[in-house]
Amino acid sequence: MDINDNDSPLKQRILRQRATLFNMLIDPMRRAAKRCAKAWDDKPALDHLLLDSIPKVPYVTYLYALDSQARQISANASTHGLIEEDFGRDRSQRPYMQNLPHNKDMTLSEAYISLRVGRPSVTAIQRVYLNDAFIGYIGADFDLRSLPITKDLYSEPSRWRQIKGDPAIRGHVFQQHRIPSRMDDSIDMILPVLEELVVENGVFHIKIHFSSSRATLWLRKDPFRYQLLEFDDMVDPDVCLAFPHTPYPDDAVVPKDQIRPIFDTFKHLRFADETIYLRAGSINIFNGMVGLNFSCDGSHYIPFDQFLARDSEFWEGIV
Repeated sequence: MDINDNDSPLKQRILRQRATLFNMLIDPMRRAAKRCAKAWDDKPALDHLLLDSIPKVPYVTYLYALDSQARQISANASTHGLIEEDFGRDRSQRPYMQNLPHNKDMTLSEAYISLRVGRPSVTAIQRVYLNDAFIGYIGADFDLRSLPITKDLYSEPSRWRQIKGDPAIRGHVFQQHRIPSRMDDSIDMILPVLEELVVENGVFHIKIHFSSSRATLWLRKDPFRYQLLEFDDMVDPDVCLAFPHTPYPDDAVVPKDQIRPIFDTFKHLRFADETIYLRAGSINIFNGMVGLNFSCDGSHYIPFDQFLARDSEFWEGIV
């Protein structure tokens, strides 16, 4: 579980969380294995010891014992008692039993979909020894919903990212050209209206679909539902009356006087080239990221200040 600097920030975060869980389990799993080894050939006693170990292994859903061939020799112990139905089950082909390293007494699997509950889970496998002889394994299943470390909010890094789109579209991009939309023809009337909605009416995230002449927006006072504005809505400044006045938030990453320059740069990218042109652009004032989707179906996500400064790798291919 080494963390590589070349891994993506999201991958690095996953590895850190796995390392935290691994370190949390090393001692409890080793202790459970030592207790259970003494009753390995006595199923009732083994079941009792596994049940007794449940409170000692943090966040565990099930504990069970496997012989050296990964066949279950105990019931499943849980917080609700013993579950007998998996006794005798062959677990040798399950993901957590594959490629177990011989030099580690405990391993933590990658996440997989549990057969019992159909949800993402991870399993810790602990080797069991009796008088220094290997006799089997203790398995511990964890439902990701029960792990507190998975509830931390992941924060998207502020860096330029490019995501390639549908190859079928990219392969024919030079056979197409921009067809003016209704929004293109009225863009100088529409952009000030959309700017007003962001600066004065509580819109914190907006995506402008230039090719289809619409906009989707999310309001701070109603963040779980998006609003759809069609061309006739956007071209009418009265649309601002439909949303309550809301002061621009102090904790926004994007200053309010930068909203219009961002929209103006969208306009530049819409008209700069008749083949590679902007189809949709978005801005979120709290994470400061600009989203761009082009006619080649490629998408870019870039911090707003780099977008406006035009000094990032993105602009090297544009200007």
